[in-house]
Amino acid sequence: MKLMPCPLNGLRNISEFSYGGEVEDMPDLKTATSQEWAKYIFYDENPRGMVKEWWCHTATSYWFIAERNTVTDEITATYDPSKVYSKRVDFE
Repeated sequence: MKLMPCPLNGLRNISEFSYGGEVEDMPDLKTATSQEWAKYIFYDENPRGMVKEWWCHTATSYWFIAERNTVTDEITATYDPSKVYSKRVDFE
């Protein structure tokens, strides 16, 4: 059984989580083109090695960031998004 450390709920079975994509900078809300938004939403770089990814603990709907090696599938760190993002983005 593979386990993942959730920053909110502790060590849990990996089946309790959903992958949410790579962590990347969001395009500027006011100046981004349709093509830039499409790339941001639909395309992942899928690099080999260490990546930062969004994960959700589905039972609690808690979103967090995990650092995972895509070659070995080893999760080296998990943490709350507030460690990376200082403000919330509200869409109008």
